[in-house]
Amino acid sequence: MIIPYDALMSLPASTLAQLIKEHLLSQLEDGSFADIDQQQFEQAIASCKYKLKQGELVVEYSEDDESIAIRHKEHIIAVR
Repeated sequence: MIIPYDALMSLPASTLAQLIKEHLLSQLEDGSFADIDQQQFEQAIASCKYKLKQGELVVEYSEDDESIAIRHKEHIIAVR
């Protein structure tokens, strides 16, 4: 299930920030953000927020394993 952007904005700011950080850190693990400093990480957070607002990234709740994750919109469409 896709969580609408408006619903994300009703979350506490700290919850959304943690979700974004978790998404970015998962990319660190796969090598997408190798050797990143704090300023670059803050820029990546801002970029992620912008992409969520634009709909390029979406938040998906998986009912199967009761997890939530940020994904690229194209990856959601391709799987379904």
